Amino acid sequence: MSGQENGAAPIKVCRLKKRAEFLAVREGERRKGPLFLLEVLDRKDDGPPRVGFTVTKRQGNAVERNRMRRRLREAVRLSAQFAMQPGHDYVVVARRDALDASFSRLTSALKGRIEGPLAGKSRGDGDKAGLSAKRGDRHRTRTGPSDDPRAERDTRSNERRPSRMTDAE
Repeated sequence: MSGQENGAAPIKVCRLKKRAEFLAVREGERRKGPLFLLEVLDRKDDGPPRVGFTVTKRQGNAVERNRMRRRLREAVRLSAQFAMQPGHDYVVVARRDALDASFSRLTSALKGRIEGPLAGKSRGDGDKAGLSAKRGDRHRTRTGPSDDPRAERDTRSNERRPSRMTDAE
């Protein structure tokens, strides 16, 4: 890939660097996905688009977080910057799956999220397909202890135990 898609001229993309800029973008639109969360804010001006990257400590150690950040920066540089609109700020909040995903999947998901909230769903990113099965499993109701063999063990373990109180009660 030469860095330019569909003959479009590259847009100069600036970076978000100050904490106040990142916090301002949190007030905008949120586009969720399996690899990252994209926050978008329309600044209502004609300036160049700006992008920032966030990877929390929860996602891994420093080496893994930096690798995720580098991969996302390169995905924006190669393909996603062509979908960014002037006067908009974008913050990419990486998820752990961004570390192991193929680079082509990462770039297509990022480009789809930037183009719009409905653009990525038709591409088969796996957004809703994985969630619906998990959601159905999580909200299943139990009718009684016969459904789950662990239920008997759970009730037996809740027996009353003698207190450890001393004579100073």
